[in-house]
Amino acid sequence: MNHKKLVGHALVLATLGMSPLAIASKKLEIDDTKWISVGVGTRGSFVSQEDAAPNGEDRNNNFNLDSARVYINGQITDIIKIELNTECTFCGSDLEDYDILDGIVKFDFMPEFNIWAGRLLVPADRAEMSGPYYANTYSFNKTPFFPSDYSVKFGSGGAGVYGRDNGLNIWGGLGAEKRFTYVAGTFNGLQDGANQGDDLLYGARLAYNFLNVESNPGYYTSSTYFGKAGDIFTVAAAIQSQQDGAGTEADPADFTGWTIDLLSETVFEGAGVLTFEAEYKDFDTDLNDAALASPDCFCLFSGEAGMATLLFLFPQEIGIGQLQPYVSYTKNDPDYSEDRDNYEVGINYIIDGHNARVALFYDYGDIATKGLNYTPSASGENVNAISVGVQLQL
Repeated sequence: MNHKKLVGHALVLATLGMSPLAIASKKLEIDDTKWISVGVGTRGSFVSQEDAAPNGEDRNNNFNLDSARVYINGQITDIIKIELNTECTFCGSDLEDYDILDGIVKFDFMPEFNIWAGRLLVPADRAEMSGPYYANTYSFNKTPFFPSDYSVKFGSGGAGVYGRDNGLNIWGGLGAEKRFTYVAGTFNGLQDGANQGDDLLYGARLAYNFLNVESNPGYYTSSTYFGKAGDIFTVAAAIQSQQDGAGTEADPADFTGWTIDLLSETVFEGAGVLTFEAEYKDFDTDLNDAALASPDCFCLFSGEAGMATLLFLFPQEIGIGQLQPYVSYTKNDPDYSEDRDNYEVGINYIIDGHNARVALFYDYGDIATKGLNYTPSASGENVNAISVGVQLQL
C-alpha cells in the first residue's frame, strides 16, 4: 500500500474512532478557542453514452464513483486555523488514487485581509472555484481548464490537481458591506518540462456583489444558493499567468488565461427561484507546431470559450424535495483544433441544498469525444448521453 493510501485510510479510521457525539454534531470543541470538525462527501453516477462501448458501436453503460471526500477543519486560535481535505482523485481511471486535496494553514486576520498557504484552490472562474459539490448542475464545468485543473499531478511535469496547487493566497472583502471581494496568489504552476527557469504562476480573482453579498467560507464560491441568500447579482473577473507555463522543454510557451463570469439569482416569493450563470474565457499559449506534435507537450487550451446555464427551482415540495429543471450550453473554440460544443437539459431534485440532491440529465455534443485534446489531431463525433447523478454531504 502506498503512503498516500495509507494516510487516507488512517484519516477514515481516525474519523470513525471519534465519539458518536462528535460525529453527530460534526464539531468537537477542545476549549474556548480550539475545535475540530469532520465531514464527508460523495458523488456517484450512472452514464449511458452513445457509441462509447468497447466495440465503438453500442452504448457504454457505466456506474461511477465520481468523488469520495473527507473534510477536516480546525481552529487553534481565533486567527490560526487549518483545513485538510482528501479525495479519490480520477476515480475509476488508471490514475485513481486517494490524495490530499487541500492542506491549508489559514491566518484569518480580519475580513479585509487574510493569508492562506499550502495546497489550495488557485484563483479562477466561478465554475472552478465552486467545484463539483457547489455547482448548480451535477456535470462539472465543460469549458477548458486552467493549468491546475488540466494537470493530473503535482511535481515534475504537473501543475496541480483538481484546481489545487501548492502556493499562497491573500484574500478579503472591502467596503462597508464587503461587496468587493478579492483573492490573489502565487503558485508553483507547471514544474519542469517547459518551465526550465522555475517561474511561478500568478493568479487573481476580483468580484463585486451588486445585490446581496454572497457568503461562503474564505474566497470559495457557490453557483446557486437555492434562494436562501436572497437576490444575488455578482460579476467577477479572474486571471492566471505563467512564463513558460505551456509547451515542451524544447519549445516552451507562456500561458495567460482570463475569464469573466456572472451569477444572478432572483427569488420570486412563493413562486420559485430563477438562477442564471454565465462565463467567458480567453486563453493564450502561442504553442508552435513542434510543441503541438509532441506527446510530451503540456498543451493547454488556447482560444475562446463560453457557457451559460439557466435554472428554475419550483417552490412546491414533491416528496422530500423540490424540482429544478435547467438548460445549459457550452462552446469551446480552440486556436489549434476543431471547435466543440455541448447542449445539456436536465432536472435536479433538491432534497437538502448542496448536501443532498439527485440529477437526471441529457447531453449532446462533441466535447466528451474530443476531450482535453486541443491539438490539430483532435477528433470526435457528436454523441448523446443520459446520466443520473447523486450527491451527498455531511
